[in-house]
Amino acid sequence: MSFAEEDVKELPPLDPAYMGVHGMVLVNRGSTIYASHLPLYRKPHNVQLLYKLANKDLAILQTIRDSQFITIKPKPFNLQRLMRGEKMVIQADLYEGHFERGGMLVYENISLSFDKKLYVRTLHDLKPASKNQQYDVVSLSQNYKLYIHKIQQAPSFAHILAIDLEAGCFNTSSPVPKEIELQYKFINL
Repeated sequence: MSFAEEDVKELPPLDPAYMGVHGMVLVNRGSTIYASHLPLYRKPHNVQLLYKLANKDLAILQTIRDSQFITIKPKPFNLQRLMRGEKMVIQADLYEGHFERGGMLVYENISLSFDKKLYVRTLHDLKPASKNQQYDVVSLSQNYKLYIHKIQQAPSFAHILAIDLEAGCFNTSSPVPKEIELQYKFINL
């Protein structure tokens, strides 16, 4: 037996309770696409999860970039595979809007390559709902960060905010813009 074989740790078997249709929101930063799981409080959806996708399809990227809200309805799979950080290809239908709430089917049965796990948090032992909101930070580069809201007990919300720490130069509608415009510019550079 080689040393490499000894170092391999066997993972516990997959929990079949995590098998299901795991809807996700797709967003982009430049040419990179990210998938964020749409969490709920009960298995198999009680997971906040963010993945970087490997994508070579320009049409998919343009659809995500040019739309306000894109979701996917994947074929059933075990979410624990992504929770563990596996690279995998998932077949999914892509919708403009929410796939369960009147969204429009744009692409049917496309292959999405889940390349790198960036964040995972299982929703258990949650803090009570509060006005005090906490975020975890995921660094995509030295100056670009994602802030992921830590969902609390109900009522709560899922929220991801992208911040470019070097965002310091942009045009505004007037010399003294409204605060909402400044916030929008910083967030959407």
